Amino acid sequence: MKTLKLEQVEHNKKVGKDCPYYEPNVKEDCLLELDGEIVGFYIRDVKEYSEKLNLLLAVAAKEFRGDNVPKTIMDRMSTIANEKDKTKVHNRAASRAKGCSQYSTILGSIAPNPVMRRPYPNISSVHRDKKAQTFIKALWGACLEAEQIVKQLTPNLYERQQEIFKDIKDEWKFGTMYTSSISNFNIAAPFHRDTGNLKGTVNIILTKRNNANGGCLNVPDYNVTFEQADNSMLVYPAWKNVHGVTPIKPIADDGYRNSLIFYPLKAFKGI
Repeated sequence: MKTLKLEQVEHNKKVGKDCPYYEPNVKEDCLLELDGEIVGFYIRDVKEYSEKLNLLLAVAAKEFRGDNVPKTIMDRMSTIANEKDKTKVHNRAASRAKGCSQYSTILGSIAPNPVMRRPYPNISSVHRDKKAQTFIKALWGACLEAEQIVKQLTPNLYERQQEIFKDIKDEWKFGTMYTSSISNFNIAAPFHRDTGNLKGTVNIILTKRNNANGGCLNVPDYNVTFEQADNSMLVYPAWKNVHGVTPIKPIADDGYRNSLIFYPLKAFKGI
């Protein structure tokens, strides 16, 4: 596998702003190197590394798009560009009018947030929904399989994250080195940095898509845009840099782009 050396560049992208369209410039399997250290990797098709992950990801993605999994409709300014009329969809009502749903589901641990009247840490209520169990089991299995790919390709990252997770109780873990998972449907996230994540860790981002363009991850600090192809996997330190998702452009009525993400919250370290 080749190595892509990341180099810092100047830019004017700010947290909270929509990510514009960029043509992806990372399309092939590669390790990501920053200042002489491997910090992540990109693979275009997980099937090349794990048939089991390929199958689990397909099951999880299908269940997520169905009626068995509880979902939260997203009200943030997620942009979907309609390829036919070039208009942008910015909210729930407009999304439905255009036939473009935007929703998400969180699994695993949820950090306390007094502002949201959530003073204590808890586990996502989705885990108590009987109809969602196939989705949960498939995504949990996918997380474990993806972790093994991290171990295979970047053992240093795997070992460091396992060491960090020694201070996190099993009850708060999703997999062995994550606390939580979020699945996003047609959500083009604005520029943000995952400040709630543990420093020194990496996220895993798996993608499923059909009949849709765009929806690629842009990291302006390094002028890179990862092609989040169907079945791709991106391992990246999301706490470190501002990043955003380019507009999603369905090219058919059944067009969609899903991201299924595993992430490690710092709120659960030592509790």
